[in-house]
Amino acid sequence: MQARQQGSVTLGENGLDLGFPDGSSGYFNYFWLRDNCPTSFDPVTRERSFDIFGEAEAPRPAEAAMDGEALSLIWRSGHESRYPLDFLAAYRSGAPRPDVAALPRRAWHADHYPSVARFTQAELEAEPEKRRAWYEALLVEGVALVSGLPDTPEALEDLASLAGEVRPSFFGKVFEVYTHINPTNTAYTAAALELHTDLPSEEFAPGVQYLHCRANSVEGGNSIFVDAVAVAEDFRRDHPEDFALLAETEVPFYCEHDAFDMRARQRVIELDRDGEVEGVTISQHIADIFDLEQAFLDRYYPAFYRFGRALRDPKYVMRFRLNAGECICFDNHRVVHGREAYTASSGERHLRGCYTDRGELRSKYRILSGKGRFD
Repeated sequence: MQARQQGSVTLGENGLDLGFPDGSSGYFNYFWLRDNCPTSFDPVTRERSFDIFGEAEAPRPAEAAMDGEALSLIWRSGHESRYPLDFLAAYRSGAPRPDVAALPRRAWHADHYPSVARFTQAELEAEPEKRRAWYEALLVEGVALVSGLPDTPEALEDLASLAGEVRPSFFGKVFEVYTHINPTNTAYTAAALELHTDLPSEEFAPGVQYLHCRANSVEGGNSIFVDAVAVAEDFRRDHPEDFALLAETEVPFYCEHDAFDMRARQRVIELDRDGEVEGVTISQHIADIFDLEQAFLDRYYPAFYRFGRALRDPKYVMRFRLNAGECICFDNHRVVHGREAYTASSGERHLRGCYTDRGELRSKYRILSGKGRFD
């Protein structure tokens, strides 16, 4: 089909070229234009109500014109569409829609504990701006401390529900961390718990973790936390080939007991779509036997070992005592956590934990920031 000029709109075979008032231009596909006509979205549900699969033929405009600050199209089907130019300008480059929740991560080190963002449960329940700051701390630094939780079973879930729906694991909706007589997990003993992320044996490991301390009068048992973003970015700089192996290779994890047999494969270093480190997946007590070619392991294991040693470097390890009434909240894909050994007979140590998803955390932050498509 020969292109024809209609003002600042040039109609082509598969799409149109649009000249904007500022002298810039953009190309827009006909399918995309018809699918995203403003009338295609229900104003109440905010979902797309138009079904492009129901069209008898590929959409083609019969007429096109600039109409003030909008592009007007009349389709061959007779449907009329009007697109604000600022809407079209936002999508002409093909770049992802801006996301207010895509905040830059801020790495931290061993000395971070005094600077950890702190909130009380009462203010989070009462003040939307405090909740927004809490969400932001979890998105930017991956960790926050909430105090003032009552010593009740409901307190933990009441707090977590402010950031999303409590997400069950194969251990249940919540879990209790104290010394068990017949433990199914190292966390349920008084032994030291090495640095790890939770539940890598699940295909999609939980996103945000909450640990409510209901009692802690034992000798020892300090919490140890590490920002995997800080470690992994330094590791990329110092050992780029090792970094690539850990970011590209899936290794097996498992959790097996009488009532469950969970298995999944994960990459130790997790990258986001921009290639930036967003976290890690690591757990020595949940790692399965690496069923990779032995010759490949000649390269992989030294890289894995070097990274594991880097996680333990004192310059990264934040140590603190979690006190009764406090809840430490953290990104389970970013913050590697563990515990020092403690003397079980010296007192009582009881933590209650649960999870929510990171997607819901970002959703909550967007809502309070008022930056959705329909805002």
